[in-house]
Amino acid sequence: MTYTRISADADGESHFSDEQVALDKADIAPPAPPVNMSSPTPAENVSFVTLPAGWPEDVNDPHVAPARNYWIVLAGEMELSASDGERRQFPPGSVLLAEDTSGSGHTTTVVGDEPVELAVVETAD
Repeated sequence: MTYTRISADADGESHFSDEQVALDKADIAPPAPPVNMSSPTPAENVSFVTLPAGWPEDVNDPHVAPARNYWIVLAGEMELSASDGERRQFPPGSVLLAEDTSGSGHTTTVVGDEPVELAVVETAD
C-alpha cells in the first residue's frame, strides 16, 4: 500500500514523497480468513474535517501541519503545494501523512465544486 508524505527538510523546505506500507498476513477476526495488515501506528486523536468548495476563499498563505497526522480523503478533492513548488492532487481514497510541522509549510486548496471531507488521525509520536 502506498501513501503520500509531506515533510520539511533541514532547511525548512517542504517536499512530497511516496511511501510504502509493509503488509503481512494477520488473523484479526477469526473465523474470518486472514487479511493483509500493517503494524499499528499509535494514535492520539481522530477528527473529521470538512473544507467547503472554493476553500480558501481569499488568502492561501503557506502553513505548517498543526501536528503529525494522517489525512484520509473521504469525499471531494484537494490540492497541496509544497514549498519546493511541487503540487499534488488528492481525490477520495487518498492518504497523506502531514509532518511538515515546521519550516515553510504548504498550501491547501479545494479542487472543484464539492467540499472535501477528511478523517484526520493525529499520531502519538
